[in-house]
This record gives sequence, C-alpha cells and structure tokens, in this order.
Amino acid sequence: MDMEELKLFRHLAESLHFGKTSRACHVTPSALTRTIQRIEAEVGELLFDRDNRSVRLTKAGEALKQYAEETIERWKELKEGIASSATLHGDISLYCSVTAAYGILPAILSRFRKTCPEVQIKLQTGDAAQGLARLRNGEVEVIIDALPDKPPAGLEFMQLTETPLVFIAPLDFPEIVVYDGKEIDWRKTPVIVAEQGLGRERLDRWFAAKKILPNIYAQVAGNEAIIAMVSLGCGVGVVPRLVLEKSPLQKQIMVLDISPQLAPFSLGVCIVKKNLRNPKILAFWEVAGSR
Repeated sequence: MDMEELKLFRHLAESLHFGKTSRACHVTPSALTRTIQRIEAEVGELLFDRDNRSVRLTKAGEALKQYAEETIERWKELKEGIASSATLHGDISLYCSVTAAYGILPAILSRFRKTCPEVQIKLQTGDAAQGLARLRNGEVEVIIDALPDKPPAGLEFMQLTETPLVFIAPLDFPEIVVYDGKEIDWRKTPVIVAEQGLGRERLDRWFAAKKILPNIYAQVAGNEAIIAMVSLGCGVGVVPRLVLEKSPLQKQIMVLDISPQLAPFSLGVCIVKKNLRNPKILAFWEVAGSR
C-alpha cells in the first residue's frame, strides 16, 4: 500500500463513515471502497466490521490504524529533514470559518509570508463547528477556531482574541420577538440555532439553566446562516459579535439586551501538539503568536 492509501485508511478509521471520508478526501465512494478492499487483501484481514447502520474497526484495523499514524508522521518528518534548509518549503493546510478568513487570518498571513515566503497556505473555509473534527482526523494541520470548554488532549491552543456571544433579532420584523411582560417569551419566540458547535452548547445550557424549552424554528450550519435567517425575520439567534460585525447583513440586525449573558468565545490557532516538531507548523505557530 502507498502513502495516499494509508491516509485514506487513517481518515476512515477516525470518521468510521465512508460518505464523510469520501467527501473530505475528494474520492468517490466506490474508489474508497476499492482502496479499503485492496488494503484488506494485502493485510489478509478484514479491517472494518460493516452493517447498514455502523462501521467499526476490527482488531486488525486498530493495529493498522496505529501503524498508519506512525508511518505518516515519520514520512512527514523524513520529508522535512530531507528538505531542511535556511528557507522552509512546502505547504500548510488550514481550516477556518469565512469570518475568520477575512477577520483574523490576514494579519497572520501577512507576517507569515514575510517570514516563510516559500511555504504555501492551503486554505479551506466552512462551518467553524467542524474545525476540531477536521484537525483530529488529519484533514488539516492548523485551524482557527473557538476554544472549547474542555480542550481535547493532545491539542495546543493559542488565544488571539475574544468575542462575546450575542442574541440577535431582525430590525425589520420586530414582531418576531414575543414578550411576556418585560421578558421574552422563549416558548413563543422562534429561535434559529446551530446544528452543532460551542455556540449551540452554550445556548442549550443557558435555556436549561432557566428551565426553558425554546421554540426552535430551524437548525442550520454556520453562524452566517443564522444571521441570514434572522435578517429575514425567521426568528432570534445567537452568534459571536465578531461574525455579526463582519456580516454584510449587520444593518438588518439588532442586538438584544439579554441577561445573563453567554460566556464569550476565545478565538485562536489550534494544532495537534506533536505537529510542533514540523518546522513549518512551528514557524506558523510562532508567527501567529507574534504581534
């Protein structure tokens, strides 16, 4: 098996989902299946137990997963050692939200290009809630994301800024917010929430602490989608203020004065700690931390 096949296997061993791995690694489901079958034939053992509902690693799969992680890491170190010189070369894969891409990343990249002009940044953007999963699956090497309440072991996080989480409502549709006296009636006011992520977790805890079962109108992917639906009068939402300030829909939104306030987001750079041995990642990390 070659290195690309090992990388495909490693991703599938983490995701345990053929569809997710085929999309993330840009291969067709049939090509992914054929690759796994070739590896199983070479190993001489089944690597996954599969049924209509789930995918699980076999004992042989667990052993090969450890081998794949060690081999891929050693291959990276070998390439870095061979290519080592006064000037770093190669690329770094980075994932962040669209807001972070034009609100946080430009200042870092401006400094990094001066320090490492021959290192290319392969940037992917999307829902911030997917960042940690992509980092841990090995799809990317660096993410810019919000620090989770309980940071996973093996990751290194550097805070760059902090932004409050704010409740937002549409300016043009004030009737969407239903009041019971002076307080918002959350059982009648529709709420737009994120499908997953830190913001959703904090909002769920906020409602639970107030013993409120909210009127959830829609669950969407990404803070930008929440702002869009709120601006259209679909309901009330919660987003980081930084995202709202960078949104072209900002003038169609009002921030509600809600208490108690939600805990703010700590935004920063996150990597797998062992990857600091990679000179390119270390250089990016040091540049991100400089001011």
